[in-house]
Amino acid sequence: MQILKHKTNIDFIGKRKPAVFISTLVNLAIIVGIATVGFNFGVDFAGGTVVELKFNHPTTAADVRERAQKGGLHDVSVQGIGASEENAFLLRMGGVTQLTEEGAEKAKVAIQGLGQVRNVYADMANGIINFRSATPLSAAAVKQAVESTGTGVQEVRDLGASQAGNGFDYQVVASGMADKVFAALGAGLDKPDFEQRRVDYVGPQVGKQLRNRGVMALLYSMFAILIYVAFRFDFKFGPGALLSMVHDVIMVAGYFLVSQREFNLTSIAALLTIVGYSVNDTIVIYDRIREDMAKYKGKPLAEVINIAVNDTLARTILTSGVTALSLVGLLIFGVGEIWDFAMAMLVGIIVGTYSSVYIASPLTLWLDERAAARDARHHDGAKQQPKVA
Repeated sequence: MQILKHKTNIDFIGKRKPAVFISTLVNLAIIVGIATVGFNFGVDFAGGTVVELKFNHPTTAADVRERAQKGGLHDVSVQGIGASEENAFLLRMGGVTQLTEEGAEKAKVAIQGLGQVRNVYADMANGIINFRSATPLSAAAVKQAVESTGTGVQEVRDLGASQAGNGFDYQVVASGMADKVFAALGAGLDKPDFEQRRVDYVGPQVGKQLRNRGVMALLYSMFAILIYVAFRFDFKFGPGALLSMVHDVIMVAGYFLVSQREFNLTSIAALLTIVGYSVNDTIVIYDRIREDMAKYKGKPLAEVINIAVNDTLARTILTSGVTALSLVGLLIFGVGEIWDFAMAMLVGIIVGTYSSVYIASPLTLWLDERAAARDARHHDGAKQQPKVA
């Protein structure tokens, strides 16, 4: 079976200027959008809580979201996972504990109403309220006071008499968001109609660390590929491969920006995969360019690049097309993060194939033309040097 039965003779390089111009405008627009609007960071990067629930009866994501909102969970994302008959859902929300800035202020007032209480301060990162009382307090009274403000309490710790001997120290540990989910969805039911399968917590500091390490992994991989391309070919090929990878990463980032799909560790995995896929196609074209440069000595490089791209066109269509077909299957049957990964990969394959032809190759040609112009200037300068008698 042959996709292209006859060799093509398409002038790809002749259309490089409008292609590069349009690509530059789109890339700049995406960069501005990232700086102003930003990504919709998932729990992996922004921090928060993910709860997986399985219901024992048919239901929909809209019904689960409505129940959660009626129970007091207003900022929650509900996403179906698996087959529809499984009735399994992921609930994502910001925050690790139920303690918020507003809730901490209300809890402070409630605790101070219990008696001679001072030194009340909230540790928001860990979801803990610390305070000192002049007289002993019962854990039940403290718990009731805090819960009356809308913040769930997991535990009240009696730390005993202070070292200075001027009171008794206590800690109130706020409940996790998973407990709030359980309470919100179980409200009004004698017995919960769901099973809690999994709970994942990611603190804001950990999320920031994961985000930074993901970006660094992306930069390291691109730098390593640049070194490999420069070593395998020569300097004028390296920048084209690097710019092509940067172009592809920005374009796929633009998909997450425009769609506002969650940007998380799966997104970083997709970007890393796209970097490898993009450079693979670029190297195939570069390899054919290098062969044709030796084969067609004396021909202009622009013509040689056109021959190389046309020679590898069938291979590019087959490789990209087969990979895209598998991704279409994932888009049809996949949900959640699998769907996001497949969509990002599909965008990456399209722009990766485009950039190998219209970004990497034109930059190689531009660098070659600059080198030729520089050599011509040096040659003319040497000819104009006056001879010394």
